[in-house]
Amino acid sequence: MVLFRGLILLSLLAAGVSFAFYAGTGNPRYRRLGWLILKWTLLAAFGFFAVLIAERVF
Repeated sequence: MVLFRGLILLSLLAAGVSFAFYAGTGNPRYRRLGWLILKWTLLAAFGFFAVLIAERVF
């Protein structure tokens, strides 16, 4: 469980770094990469926590 939380945190950090690169360079490739990382990280986080909630309920 700690591993998954750490991976999610690192993915959010990677998205933040990508947005910072976009702010620094103005290259839209970094913005696109940041949104892609953020989207998949949030989907993985919601799935992970949904499984945790389902375990508690059932």
